[in-house]
Amino acid sequence: MSEYFGAVADLPLAIESVEWERRDRDTSSGFVRTTTTFHLSGTGHTGRGEDVTYDTEDHDALADATFDLAGEYTVASFSTRLDDVDLFPTKPPEREMARAYRRWAVESAALDLALRQNDLSLAEAVGRDPDPVRFVASMRLGDPPTTDRLDAVLDAYPDTEFKLDPTPAWDGDLIDAVAATDAVRILDLKGLYEGTQVDFDPDPELYDRLLSAFPGAVVEDPGLTPETRPLFDGEQARVSWDYPITGVASVEELPFEPAWLNVKPSRFGTVESLFETIEWAEERGVALYGGGQFELGVGRDHVQLLASLFYPEGPNDVAPGGYNDPEVPSGLPTSPLAAPTNRSGLAWE
Repeated sequence: MSEYFGAVADLPLAIESVEWERRDRDTSSGFVRTTTTFHLSGTGHTGRGEDVTYDTEDHDALADATFDLAGEYTVASFSTRLDDVDLFPTKPPEREMARAYRRWAVESAALDLALRQNDLSLAEAVGRDPDPVRFVASMRLGDPPTTDRLDAVLDAYPDTEFKLDPTPAWDGDLIDAVAATDAVRILDLKGLYEGTQVDFDPDPELYDRLLSAFPGAVVEDPGLTPETRPLFDGEQARVSWDYPITGVASVEELPFEPAWLNVKPSRFGTVESLFETIEWAEERGVALYGGGQFELGVGRDHVQLLASLFYPEGPNDVAPGGYNDPEVPSGLPTSPLAAPTNRSGLAWE
């Protein structure tokens, strides 16, 4: 058991009721995001966690769901209890990864509740002080791609750093224009996704252009093929992994020793797996940064809090939700986010 999980594993937890609420919001990427927040309540306290499952049908199906989770537990024994609970009781999820997303929502709600019931914050439990959080704004550049969105954000917030999703439609002129901003910190190649709206076949010509044009950027999730793999000889220290990372075992299966990992808590499913992986990386000097999944509620607070405690100086993809709005709003917080007080539970205060 990792030290971090050991710090919370034996906390008493009393659950009396389970409720959930749905949220919907337009995004700058051109789709309506739907999430569900789970509320676990007991002894006058409520813990919350956000299900970031992407398929709206899976959120629709919760209308007819029931969950019998009432009881007395510890954080660890509740996680064991969930091993035997079908969190998609009315239909299987559209994508298998959604099981981890919903598991994380319920487990993070339970951890939040247990901390509150024991008058603790996560910072106190793991013995760390929250720090200010550096963040990047994540976006795509449209279809056809232009710098319009990038320019709009920089006009409003000139010091913003970015995580961008290049596509084969990025031509040389666009690459040069984006590189000239000197604001891109991560290029997400999405080379490991399959059957989604965002994946594309690894493109050696595009990869070569990007590696040259953005020499200081972290390169996330390249698709390694016989044609693209040689491009990364000598560049391994720039490569980060996101999509395949679900725990220590998945990290150990990577094609080479990682220098960077993108930590998206919902991919891990369990609190134990998340903390074990963070500790594994710290022991080996692997750089970490937090990742978001278009959270609409408390899930965004949780990824920001974890970044504040464990990897505050990384290029964290945990920008406030307003950076994902279709129109760039005024008055958004800028990087770094001020360190939270975190008086109780997983709250960002």
